[in-house]
Amino acid sequence: MNLSSLTFLRKMRSPNRQFAVIGLGRFGRAVCGTLNNLGYEVLAADTDERRVSQALTDQIAAHALQLDTTQPSALREAGITDFDTVIVAIGNYVEESIITTLNLKEAGVKNVVAKASSEIHGKLLDRVGADHVVFPEHEMGCELARSLTSPGILDRFEIDPNHCIAEIIVPKAFDQMTIVDLDLRNRYELTLLAISQDNDPDQFEINPSPVTRLKAGGLMVVIGSNKGLERLPV
Repeated sequence: MNLSSLTFLRKMRSPNRQFAVIGLGRFGRAVCGTLNNLGYEVLAADTDERRVSQALTDQIAAHALQLDTTQPSALREAGITDFDTVIVAIGNYVEESIITTLNLKEAGVKNVVAKASSEIHGKLLDRVGADHVVFPEHEMGCELARSLTSPGILDRFEIDPNHCIAEIIVPKAFDQMTIVDLDLRNRYELTLLAISQDNDPDQFEINPSPVTRLKAGGLMVVIGSNKGLERLPV
């Protein structure tokens, strides 16, 4: 993910934003359910009537429609082109995915997120104007491998191929060391952004004092080199 992607994600975080999700497979259902639980208004669409009915039964969206989104008129009549953000979750049907994405952008939808099932699929989605392309299977595979090999890294957000922001458990090797003595920048090419050393993991101290002593088992948020992160004794 690059810096332009970060800008795109910030645009999506308005509290009044409405979302449409096209495609109600496992990925689409997960997106609908999560957005709905977060309190956003979600319109779901799929060509399969059974999936639409199930979405309504499971209450993962405020509204759900059976719709052929390869038809521009159908998108307009359903009001999907008026939504702030549309997620195209038709990852396994490349032609339908590309045509739907193209239709949405030509209709003037500002933010189109599209699921890709392969690198070529992703390139084609970029070509037709998708604002953000996601590769869920690839990203989940990478996340699983990292969690297995580096269990001390709790969360990780890729800024570009070489840099990230990560939340990690303070390793035993850092216990009682001050931030200045640790010298993360020179030793690991990392900058410490925040720490949480109390019992409440949701309370972070931003830009802590250099003389603060770290406690093993606490949390720290760092930004910097992926290679440096991988060298940490976590």
